[in-house]
Amino acid sequence: MAARIVAAPIVAGPIVAGPEGATHTGEAGDYGVLAASIKSSGLMRRRYGYYWTRLIAVPVATIAAIAAFILIGDTWWQLIVAAAFAFIFTQIAFLGHDAAHRQIFRSGRWNDWTSLVVGDLFVGMSYGWWQHKHTRHHANPNREGVDPDIDLPVVVFTPAQASTRRPLMLFGGAGRWVMGHQGWFFFPILLLEGLSLHASSVRRVLSREPVKRRPVELAFLAVRIIGFVALVFWVLSPGIAAAFLGVQLGLFGVYMGMSFAPNHKGMPIVPHDARLDFLSRQVLTSRDIRGSRTLDFLMGGLNYQIEHHLFPSMPSIHLRRAAPVIRAFCTEHGVGYTETGLGESYAIVLRYINRVGLGEKDPFACPLLEQRAAITDPAWSAAAAPAAAADTPRP
Repeated sequence: MAARIVAAPIVAGPIVAGPEGATHTGEAGDYGVLAASIKSSGLMRRRYGYYWTRLIAVPVATIAAIAAFILIGDTWWQLIVAAAFAFIFTQIAFLGHDAAHRQIFRSGRWNDWTSLVVGDLFVGMSYGWWQHKHTRHHANPNREGVDPDIDLPVVVFTPAQASTRRPLMLFGGAGRWVMGHQGWFFFPILLLEGLSLHASSVRRVLSREPVKRRPVELAFLAVRIIGFVALVFWVLSPGIAAAFLGVQLGLFGVYMGMSFAPNHKGMPIVPHDARLDFLSRQVLTSRDIRGSRTLDFLMGGLNYQIEHHLFPSMPSIHLRRAAPVIRAFCTEHGVGYTETGLGESYAIVLRYINRVGLGEKDPFACPLLEQRAAITDPAWSAAAAPAAAADTPRP
């Protein structure tokens, strides 16, 4: 099924579009109206029973997995257990994400300590590092030069990055081929993401940069990372232990990456100096993923990225109910709302990254700029009308 875009005529905003296009920028007061509606519907209320069940499940699932690991012993069947650990750690990371966004408790202190225990002690990811990075992403999603999620060392996400970060061009045709097909390497690179998350966490807490509760994070990370590796090599022979850690870290990285990648990659890139209201900034740069409640569970609610960005402290279990309300509001107020299937979102990401890697200055047409040109230049409008008609989404 094709991407579903709820849109209205474009009126303003210097935003460079991704493959699915951006449309209208909302009015400053629109978000206040939507927020009042969401709050009155009860979707912001805490879900203590739901979250306490998940919190209790964290040590239960972890202890059960460790017990199974020890009982199975030194055998290659442990690679299945490694995959189970990757799944468990990712699900725990989703819970840490909810706590860090103040979704679980009213108390900021309770949420902070939940994030520390769940993130640092059980997953091995620094809460301080994640908070520093993720806060910048939420404030300016897909804003060039500001959003750390589109500023990675091995993949370019914007034409500007492609024009300035060209080390592979030193290898001639082979380098150009790799850059032009970087999308195909994006998902395999995720096999290293798990190791990268641990390394970035350790690097942050050991750096001179400010980290709240640094001693606690150092202790928790040491227990989790060193303790887990020591346990693996205590139970398994060196060869199987290395393979176990490779599978666990690799699948953990892939699962994490494939849960976060569909949300913004291939959506509009906002120029560094652009000014957009909060509603437009969050909706136009985000993508929802259609699916069942099983998909909601597997992606930790991240498939409702538009709703999450508009209301970060909304309990993830409420995002499914909020989606039709927000979709209808965007339709009424002319703000582009995009949702696709999961497979289609990955295809969009691949195509977009490949085209950016080719060095195209404008990998996708910008509907905002095109409409502005049509208004100010009648000759351009007459020439572009047939193409615009061909690109208009159909029911």
